[in-house]
Amino acid sequence: MGGAVIRAVDNVTLTIADGEFVALLGASGSGKSSLLNLIAGLDSPTSGTVVSCDKDLSRLSRSELAAYRRGTVGMVFQSFNLIPRMTVLENVELPLRFAEVDRNKRLDLTLRALTRVGLSGRLQHRPAALSGGEQQRVAIARALVTEPKILLADEPTGNLDSRTGKDVMDLIRDLNRSSQMTVVLVTHEQNIADAYAERMISLADGKVISDVPRAKTAASRGDA
Repeated sequence: MGGAVIRAVDNVTLTIADGEFVALLGASGSGKSSLLNLIAGLDSPTSGTVVSCDKDLSRLSRSELAAYRRGTVGMVFQSFNLIPRMTVLENVELPLRFAEVDRNKRLDLTLRALTRVGLSGRLQHRPAALSGGEQQRVAIARALVTEPKILLADEPTGNLDSRTGKDVMDLIRDLNRSSQMTVVLVTHEQNIADAYAERMISLADGKVISDVPRAKTAASRGDA
């Protein structure tokens, strides 16, 4: 910015294991979303490497990165990002169209994803006819439809009330446990991280300032 160099992610070194549920914590501007975007292959590091599923993302071509984003990672955001004129079924099917999945397979995969989030009875509804929690479930189904290995969730409960947010987080935890899907959750809410994550990574000014399992965090506060 001007003559100043702002390092959104500064000399971060970490490893996330298959099947882990990790929370990235920190204030606004701490680097949480930037780190998530690097894992997703949406941003490229100016130095260093990002290795995901044995792929060095910085060495992939644009088409290879697109294939990685389509098939390896699913993303859920604070805003649901659903297309208003499309039905629930069409919104969830969209990534399969981009991935050029055979039409005969798309319906089965879409129905399977919507069943996993409990929305198999809302196929022909449009987003405006759904509650906020249902719209977020559609967004999760859309992230799951390509059967990714990694789910990246950026403040997925930010636009929801506390009860609906709990339902959405319960769903994400169940997906993590039932399919061993790796989950990386960005949140600024310590109570959500405490309730769901196995490991908490705190950032400030683009740096990792702590990286501890939940049990140790709880014990240090006297909760265990």
